Amino acid sequence: MPDSSLIDAARDFNRFYTNFLGVLNKAYLDSPFTLTDARVLFEIGAHDGISAVALVRDLHLDPAYLSRILKRFRSDGLIETKADPADLRSQIITVTGKGGEQLQELGRRSNVQIAERFDALALGESQIVVNAMQTIRSLLDPGVKRSPAVIRAHRPGDIGWIVQSQGKAYAEEYGWDMRFEGLVAEVAGKFLATFDPAMEYCWIAERNGINVGSILVTNGGDGVAKLRLLYVEEAARGLGLGKTLVDECIRFARAKGYRQTSLWTNDVLHAARSIYVKAGFRLVSEERHRMFGPEENGQTWVLDL
Repeated sequence: MPDSSLIDAARDFNRFYTNFLGVLNKAYLDSPFTLTDARVLFEIGAHDGISAVALVRDLHLDPAYLSRILKRFRSDGLIETKADPADLRSQIITVTGKGGEQLQELGRRSNVQIAERFDALALGESQIVVNAMQTIRSLLDPGVKRSPAVIRAHRPGDIGWIVQSQGKAYAEEYGWDMRFEGLVAEVAGKFLATFDPAMEYCWIAERNGINVGSILVTNGGDGVAKLRLLYVEEAARGLGLGKTLVDECIRFARAKGYRQTSLWTNDVLHAARSIYVKAGFRLVSEERHRMFGPEENGQTWVLDL
């Protein structure tokens, strides 16, 4: 169950957005139609003939309610119907010339409304709004095919995301205090300050243009590659991204001639430890600590290459 504050925020956004669009108004876009009327007319116009059964299914409407809307549309000359050759009990509905003209007018009014909203924004903010809309739909609409995750090299801004996302996530999931975020910032900052692209690397897992995972390899000296800051966002877990990121580190370390890969973790991170064990890492030491608040069991693992 999501945090109640997240649910409250979603409900608050829904109230804002319905008022923003004016969908609670009796008339949609200052036309003779309600929002439901417009949705039905748009759906009919988007198809080269559609049945009432399909409209009920796609728009989740009560059949009797839809029947009244269609009766009014026929009376106004906006639609016409003919027998469905595949089902004589059904009819195929299409828009008339008058209905098509009305659709064009609704589209024009909608474009004007959106343009007026965007004109009030600063340069570049319209794209930010559209990107946010696309993100909401890609995550919540089951009909949208989500792109597979891609693994790429870090870009400007990614290291800052690593610090912010891990500091927040581990505080929420494990109760670790800001000293952990400080450690992440220290590791990430040193990586940027002394980055040696010949022997070090950072991978970012990205899905639908959003960062969802990360891992670093740094040069620990004496032929040891250090695996640092493995992380996968909660929404992207279960996709095998953690294993993929660790495998990339091991492959890179071998290709660069390291003799060993080492890492430090805590035994409470069960999913990560499972990945390390399956990859062949072995536990070489552990110690109790309170570096981040709660008492934890820190562990050092190594993999001979």
